[in-house]
Amino acid sequence: MKIKIWILFAFLSISTISFSQNTAIYRAEREKTHNLIHTKLKVNFNFDKKELNGEAWVTAKPHFYATNVFTLDAKAMLFDEISLNGTQLNYDYDDAQIVIKLPKKYTKEEKFTIYLKYIARPEKVKEKGSAAITSAKGLYFINADGADKNKPTQIWTQGETEGSSCWFPTIDAPNQKTTQEIYITVPNKYVTLSNGALVSQTNNGNLRTDYWKMDQKHAPYLFFMGVGEFEIVKDSYNNIPVNYYVEKEYAKYAKDIFGNTPEMMQFFSGKLGVAYPWNKYSQMVVRDYVSGAMENTTAVVHGEQAYQTPGQLIDENTHENTIAHELFHHWFGDLVTTESWANLTLNESFANYSEYLWQEYKYGQEAAEMYMHSNVSLYLEGQESDKDLVRFNYLDKEDMFDLVSYNKGGAILHMLRNYVGDKAFFESLKTYLNDYKYKAAEAHQLRLVFEKVTGKDLNWFFNQWYFGANHPKIDVSYDYNKLRKTVTVNVLQLQSESFQFPLTLDIFEGSKRRRETVFVEKNEASFTFPFNTMPDLIQINSDGVLLAEFNENKVLSDYIFQLKNATHFMHRREALLEVAKKQDDKVAFNAVVAALDDSSYKIRVLALENIDLINKFSKKDAIRKIMQLANNDSKTLVKAAAIETLGKLTDPELKSIFTKGLQSESYAVLGKSLVAMYYIDKDLALKKSKELPDDVRKILATPLTQIFIESKDETELPFIAKSVVSGMFLSGQGPTKVMYEKAFKMISKSNNMLAIQNLVEDMVAKGNQYKKFSFDKVVINLMRSIIQEQEKSTNTNKDRNIAIVKEAMTGLL
Repeated sequence: MKIKIWILFAFLSISTISFSQNTAIYRAEREKTHNLIHTKLKVNFNFDKKELNGEAWVTAKPHFYATNVFTLDAKAMLFDEISLNGTQLNYDYDDAQIVIKLPKKYTKEEKFTIYLKYIARPEKVKEKGSAAITSAKGLYFINADGADKNKPTQIWTQGETEGSSCWFPTIDAPNQKTTQEIYITVPNKYVTLSNGALVSQTNNGNLRTDYWKMDQKHAPYLFFMGVGEFEIVKDSYNNIPVNYYVEKEYAKYAKDIFGNTPEMMQFFSGKLGVAYPWNKYSQMVVRDYVSGAMENTTAVVHGEQAYQTPGQLIDENTHENTIAHELFHHWFGDLVTTESWANLTLNESFANYSEYLWQEYKYGQEAAEMYMHSNVSLYLEGQESDKDLVRFNYLDKEDMFDLVSYNKGGAILHMLRNYVGDKAFFESLKTYLNDYKYKAAEAHQLRLVFEKVTGKDLNWFFNQWYFGANHPKIDVSYDYNKLRKTVTVNVLQLQSESFQFPLTLDIFEGSKRRRETVFVEKNEASFTFPFNTMPDLIQINSDGVLLAEFNENKVLSDYIFQLKNATHFMHRREALLEVAKKQDDKVAFNAVVAALDDSSYKIRVLALENIDLINKFSKKDAIRKIMQLANNDSKTLVKAAAIETLGKLTDPELKSIFTKGLQSESYAVLGKSLVAMYYIDKDLALKKSKELPDDVRKILATPLTQIFIESKDETELPFIAKSVVSGMFLSGQGPTKVMYEKAFKMISKSNNMLAIQNLVEDMVAKGNQYKKFSFDKVVINLMRSIIQEQEKSTNTNKDRNIAIVKEAMTGLL
């Protein structure tokens, strides 16, 4: 599973995660009393009650010990019949598990098939979700009554971690594997998607039954069922169907969004030496999804953030890494599955690292470096370093879906690849996949495979990175001997744990650079190197591979040299941020200007965001260069950043650049141009903003809201209310917080009931982020205003509206 908005983890880690650690208990792998063999389902739906009517045939056999009791997970269900070969069976049911009494003791050589007729009631499920997966109902009815004319009716499932047992009886554990078949009966207007192949479709009046069959074994949490009015956009890879299920308005963009999927399948198959192992690959985009995306075998589901238009895609396909992530799970997670949530790294760390692999292959080394820096930074900022990667002690299985399992785990795989070498790394992955295909595995088995292939002892690596916590925090100092022409690099680890690791150093002597690699074995280590001329810079961790924090006593001249000469993105980025703090120094200012030509577009953007154009030095050359970027840079995100920087000058002579930006196909450029234009030609900016189509206004909600708030345009209050709480201004820092506060005050002081209702309804849908700004009392007053207004109205939906608002108030009063 992929969590698209990673910052959510950082927000929640301090409170929820630390609590989990304090109360954690040992969580073993689920004991295998039985092994699932096959699962057959027949289902149809009660849309009014949001229930599923189901029949299940569960085939299993004892794992080792003979037994006459069979236990299945089944949450909040009603059972009409449970039988074996037509004979009714006795059972006990506690609303979570059903214990079935078999007519005799079955041995491990004897399989049996239990028939269960049941009603699944997902709205009665009591389990809660987590930061990663915000709900645990398993089965979701979206706009089931069709009351919301702006939202389609859909049904979809979410199995991870134990949600599948909310809609069919099973042994809901990742160490189980089963083949499956499912008959889904729906009204004819809907299409369906499930795992495996669509074998047949049978019409019966206004209803149709789709029969899906999966002949390869996979874990129950990977079962999927999706129902709705979707366009199916067809693609293929190596004669394997690759289909995209999207709403009609996005069908024309489906291949722009997902079109790299066949190339990803080819790349991953070749890189791993294991062909894509399934008979199809479908991706469906659904409404109100509870996470970012999910790797259901052959039937991936994405949240609606996957939807993008050409005006967004020209800037960046923000969902591309997620697409790669879920695809890679079809090897790591679906083909070979973690045996327990404690070993989640075997699923999620690999899927996380696949994003690096794809960036490296498709866009080059620097793009991969930018990805890895962002990935590691989120982990380092997330305050979760005290947790082991593999950990059996946790409060709840959902706690495993965190920055350690994802981001840190991906970085650890990168270090392992670097240590053993590319050929050995991918040969080990190939062996692991072949040895454990259609099975479950744990981290020790991964280690043993790597040791078998490489001949190396890797206990030290796995003990410190997989079965230990934290990361090196290193203090670096240098001793120069000018007589002997040597430099000694001293490495002191400050953390309590002792780490071993290879470490690269680049030694710069003028324009000459040489790379040295050493191996640090103790908390204190020193390494001596010769030089011909006094080194201008020694770059520690020069390849950027080691997951660590470094402390060095560098001066401005060091950072200026580093910004110009370091080969790795992360080091140039670090230097730029330091140099930008010292722009009262002319050399530093010129270094920031020079960074506008950096090969990394993120460095160029960062330089634009940090350049000081109001200083004592001549700024004409810098402005001229920024104008060139605004007009000609190959990356639209750089053009947008350049326009934003120029816009701060409020110089009418720059109007032609902003006017050109208003014609751009890029929404990033268009949005920044509108804001920049507002401060030199308010009327033109407002006119252009109001003329935009609604679908574009929705995408450009951030800049448009800024313009409407600055202009105090009360006619746009309903639009502001819709955009401001949907996440546009919720970072809680700097001008975004100010903008949020301005919007909130404008709406709360107005008499615009539509705006107030939009604000509150969006809060109900998106959550209580506004609590960060202590607006609870304001929100309660707004809600009360809506209730009073609705009570006076003749609106036929007023009772429903009042109920929604009262539900939202419950958590505040």
